[in-house]
Amino acid sequence: MLTCETDFRAAGAETYRHIRTGEKAIIIVSAIAGETDALLRQAEALGGSAADTARLVRLGEYRSAALMGLELARLGVRTRVLDPHEIGLVAQGDPLDADLSALDEAALERALDDADALVVPGFTAGHAVHGAATLGRGGTDLTAVFFAARTGADRVRLIKDVDGVYSEDPAVNPKAARYDALDYDAALQASRGLIQPKAIEAARAGGVVIEVAAMGAGAATRIAPGPASPGRLRHRGPMRVALLGCGAVGSGVLDYLRGHPELFELNPVLVRTPSRRRDDPRAAFTALIGEALDGGPDLVVELLGGADGPAAIMQGALSAGARVVTANKAAVARHYDALHAGGESGRLAYSAAVGGGVPVIEHVAALKSAGLASIEGVMNGTANFILDRLAAGSEFGDALAEAQRLGFAEADPSADVEGHDAADKLSILIREAFGVALPPDDITKQSLSEVSADKAAEAAARGLVYKQIGRCRLAGGRVEASVSVETVPAGHPLAGARNEENRFVLTDAAGRTRALYGKGAGRWPTAAAVFADIMDMRRAWSGDERVQGRATVRAAALKSA
Repeated sequence: MLTCETDFRAAGAETYRHIRTGEKAIIIVSAIAGETDALLRQAEALGGSAADTARLVRLGEYRSAALMGLELARLGVRTRVLDPHEIGLVAQGDPLDADLSALDEAALERALDDADALVVPGFTAGHAVHGAATLGRGGTDLTAVFFAARTGADRVRLIKDVDGVYSEDPAVNPKAARYDALDYDAALQASRGLIQPKAIEAARAGGVVIEVAAMGAGAATRIAPGPASPGRLRHRGPMRVALLGCGAVGSGVLDYLRGHPELFELNPVLVRTPSRRRDDPRAAFTALIGEALDGGPDLVVELLGGADGPAAIMQGALSAGARVVTANKAAVARHYDALHAGGESGRLAYSAAVGGGVPVIEHVAALKSAGLASIEGVMNGTANFILDRLAAGSEFGDALAEAQRLGFAEADPSADVEGHDAADKLSILIREAFGVALPPDDITKQSLSEVSADKAAEAAARGLVYKQIGRCRLAGGRVEASVSVETVPAGHPLAGARNEENRFVLTDAAGRTRALYGKGAGRWPTAAAVFADIMDMRRAWSGDERVQGRATVRAAALKSA
């Protein structure tokens, strides 16, 4: 799948869609397509030993792992990139066609405790005799299967440039049959050139289920004991999309959509001034809503400002049978009932409206059945910045002016300063957690302007930090909610949020807590959350069911073609 550096954007989105469901992922990466062959040619020209060749050839995977880590960090995913020696990954045998033999599972678990995603270079490991080894052509598959077996994952997903295993190469024979399921023996025959045979044998020995899928797919070819099962037909045509708004987040979403021309067909993108986009080759642009919605799009992605106007557009789209994705917290909070009544269940998604790249809505949904008791969160980056500047000695007016100059605050900062932005988000969380309608205007709010530099300094001297905290809890059958500016101990889970970072603490009825961290604003974290919703809608529209299971991508391999 990794044919060039820009493919890491799609690989990051693929990882994020699993992280947002609460899974932890181990991503095993290969070199970018052609890089391994180029390094092999270089080694052959120099005439080095097999051991020295392995040291050179593995560099492609090391580079890919670093690039993947950087991409996930840009999205706000807590990530660690691990070299083989850091986790005791060792192989034995021929240094150019070795077999994995050891892994320090304790070191891996410690790394997982501090991160939601681990990135490991595939195809390579340490070697007791030669120092370094590679695992043969397709060795990233073997690395992923080995990790799945050693970590107790019940499956490994291999991401390829096809959506499963076929009876023949579908690029050669478009009528080739696709399989939903194969046993290990049948897979060895059918997947020649697609999956490393050693990886299939290792999966058989370890009782690991292999899933073979394309980037963004829900369904996969499942390789496990059992009879072969032919794949059913799915709708594979592009989904017609209307993108409304192309600011920082909208531009990021546009890049994601253009990265998948086989999945999405774009209408003219709605912007305020199309003439400013003359030099933007990514799409056609229009200022007319009719042109943007022409032809009855399958999906409307609403990224406009304001509440009432965008809500009316979304209601119309839902009533017409379209699916809708939005990041507009004000529209969702103030028109929640009307939007949910506008179309069939499951046709409206707004994960990015609260928390940006922090999947707090998904976690609230997952914990709802256990009974949520309370939610508290730092959910406004402007407030973080201003309060940090006050603690550093700036007066409120100066801190606000600096926030505006750096782009953290709008020209009219009242939504952030007076707590309206946080109240919109809190209102949505209350709906999702408790099913209670509490409009943003009915939530008590406190202004940041009540905190002075002197107050912030006094708090810091006592080991306390000022934060704008949105809080709601269920008490006596009713919901209590507020947005307050208060001090918390420096070691509190919410205290460390800086700039655009958002943090949340969810507490269930048994008193157990779950803390969530990530970037709550910014082009790429928010665009990734929007695109994750878009891909959910695409899979539902095309009949491509999401794979269920406790460890869908505990170990995943991202492969070059």
